[in-house]
Amino acid sequence: MTKHLTDHRDAPTGARLKAFLTIARDRSETAWHGLRQRPLARPEENSRLVQFVRIEKGREA
Repeated sequence: MTKHLTDHRDAPTGARLKAFLTIARDRSETAWHGLRQRPLARPEENSRLVQFVRIEKGREA
């Protein structure tokens, strides 16, 4: 019995490897990492709430 048409794989063309290498070489994650590490600027109107939350979490500084 022969295989179904969808069971036949084409010869590998390297397209998957090329796509993988493109993603691996992309260094845009360093830009996102820098944005995540930047401190969040809080407006002054929320400073009281921020202090209450800080105390509630048990942080002193």
